[in-house]
Amino acid sequence: MDRIIDISSDNRHLKKKRGFLVVMDHQTEMGRVPLDQVLAVMVHGHGITYSNNLLVALAQQGSLVVLCAANHAPQAVMMPLENHSLQGARIRDQWQARPPLLKRLWQQIVCAKVLAQADCLKAFGISEVPVRALASKIRTGDGGNIEAQAARRYWPLLMGKEFRRDLKASGHNGQLNYGYTILRSMVMRSVVASGLTPTIGLFHSNRGNAFALADDLMEPFRPIVDATVYGFVQSGIEEVTSDIKLCLARLVSLDVQLGEITCPLSQAASQLCLSLVRSFETNQADLAFPLFPSALEVRSLGQGLAKTG
Repeated sequence: MDRIIDISSDNRHLKKKRGFLVVMDHQTEMGRVPLDQVLAVMVHGHGITYSNNLLVALAQQGSLVVLCAANHAPQAVMMPLENHSLQGARIRDQWQARPPLLKRLWQQIVCAKVLAQADCLKAFGISEVPVRALASKIRTGDGGNIEAQAARRYWPLLMGKEFRRDLKASGHNGQLNYGYTILRSMVMRSVVASGLTPTIGLFHSNRGNAFALADDLMEPFRPIVDATVYGFVQSGIEEVTSDIKLCLARLVSLDVQLGEITCPLSQAASQLCLSLVRSFETNQADLAFPLFPSALEVRSLGQGLAKTG
């Protein structure tokens, strides 16, 4: 099972030992995890040191090392240069994809995200009609910017009229930042494992963004984090505590329905990336998105923390 390793305490040393990632506090071992179970290492603490052998071993198996700022947003990511035998051919297909295909792919992503936002609202008994009604208006390339229109309706309905999404803020914004960082790491690893490069996006194209494709593909998964954080809101939990991090990290193993199978969210991300590979190869936009979790599952995501944390 993919595991997120969060290093938030100061002055830890991370090293490789006999197939394990080992966390040390001076001469005392604090814990160890099999390397082949690590999806990503999230680093928040100060004075963290690493052995080069560990970083190489993580890169060889496609695991990511994510360096986070104080607001829990990622600032840098270490990822492997090569991780798939067909990488060259698939990156060429990705690079040569024509604008009409890219616009159809982005249309499908935005539609999946907006419908997931509507499902999130519905799961908590909030009227989803204002958001769901926008899904049918999404055209190729989302030229009408329906994604932004949906966000302007969605956030006040879910989090209240006073809420403002702010990447630099703490509190519930910090919780969202951390959850989205988990998603970004999960999707980025799937992108690289499928032989694609995260640098070449479908829609996101900021020259300073080396992970544009991962940011594109994670969009439909964001409402799962939103639903979890809404559970924290209802439980009166505002800080990004260790229990909050653990709850959000567990989302990668959340069971979702993908076609006729049930699989962890991390596997659904992998299947989405493989469906993108097929779309590039066939010039046909046909992305595979999981169904949004049931209302019962969604309501339990963040609220359970108040009972156990």
